[in-house]
Amino acid sequence: MTSLEHIQDLRAFIAASPSSFHAARESARRLAAAGFSQLPESAEWPVYGKHFVVRDGAVIAWAVPEDATATTGFNILGAHTDSPSFKLKPKPTTGRYGWLQAGVEVYGGPLLNSWLDRELQFAGRLVDLDGRESLVATGPLLRFPQLAIHLDRAANDGLKLDKQQHMNPVWGQGNPGSEDLLGLLAARAGVDAKTIGGYDIVVADTQPGQVFGAHNEFFAAGRMDNLTSVHAGLTALINAAATDSTADTVIPVLAAFDHEEIGSGSRSGACGPILEDILTRVSDGLGASVSERRRAFANSFCVSADAGHAVHPNYAERHDPANLPVLGGGPLLKINANQRYATDATGAAIWAGLSNVTGAPYQEFVSNNDVPCGSTIGPLTATRLGIRTVDVGTPLLSMHSARELCGVDDPFHLSRITETFFRTAV
Repeated sequence: MTSLEHIQDLRAFIAASPSSFHAARESARRLAAAGFSQLPESAEWPVYGKHFVVRDGAVIAWAVPEDATATTGFNILGAHTDSPSFKLKPKPTTGRYGWLQAGVEVYGGPLLNSWLDRELQFAGRLVDLDGRESLVATGPLLRFPQLAIHLDRAANDGLKLDKQQHMNPVWGQGNPGSEDLLGLLAARAGVDAKTIGGYDIVVADTQPGQVFGAHNEFFAAGRMDNLTSVHAGLTALINAAATDSTADTVIPVLAAFDHEEIGSGSRSGACGPILEDILTRVSDGLGASVSERRRAFANSFCVSADAGHAVHPNYAERHDPANLPVLGGGPLLKINANQRYATDATGAAIWAGLSNVTGAPYQEFVSNNDVPCGSTIGPLTATRLGIRTVDVGTPLLSMHSARELCGVDDPFHLSRITETFFRTAV
């Protein structure tokens, strides 16, 4: 596969994943097509082979080789399926002056202005009173219209958006008393609105991803934070598990969590028990004692893969002057003295070794001291499980925008290094 082929497959993956639930379903579809079997969490599990679990908007997949033992290490790629956006509130049908609007709540930390004047969709899950889930994606339906410059002459001097007053999208014309947004969503999903007991619905961009630039070196799309990492890990796991030619005995694991953008504190987030639950059950299946499980964890390694910042040509002063990663230079090795990223010297050396073996480049990222960085699932996973963890990710511009920008080569390099990682005991 070439970089361009990889990016076109990423484009299709993003288009199929307008919400975390869709991302989990698309991952499950691809895993099943590659011979992985989906396991219900309430059932007894087989020990060996290729399997996955879907829990809400998260998916965990793994492959246990026939020669695995109770102390075989887990090589884990951690990522997340959610992206900054807006989430539908209760009593969502609002509006006035002949406009139909939707009540939405800000989800995570989106760049609000980037969502203005775009054709957007609602996407997510509807759950009926019997607990059955139906996924829905409306296609172009709504828009956050910006106020015309004639009515706000100071807009270009610093646009200020009130989350409650200004971020109410329009989705039609009419009377809110006689129109029902939830009914529209139910109709699009093919279910009876009267049976809906709950919903998790977000706003998503509808514009397809696009390759562009003087030499087709750029790729723009929504939700690349962090579907670039989910897709890279998914592709790498499917490729690594397709043959028995691994030089080392390891158990490769893709852990694509939900809710990272809001702190990971959920049953499907990295602060929750989902990864430990699954690793424990795999370990139990291999006959491990508590002590042997801890030995397996000591033999394990986690790559926390999340998007990072490329140097912005118009704001270079916001970056560390000696560390200026660029698009196309390879995935980032993310470093922070305060452990906002989990990378340490040993983890950095392991990542450098994987890069060398693969023949794919990487770049180091560290924040400007005056611009504190965010965090990732890396420190959470390291803290919960005691597994050594390194933080990496695809460099982006416009992170948390409705439409982000990466280099065409970087997601491919991340997937290639991850595939090497999934085949190699570290």
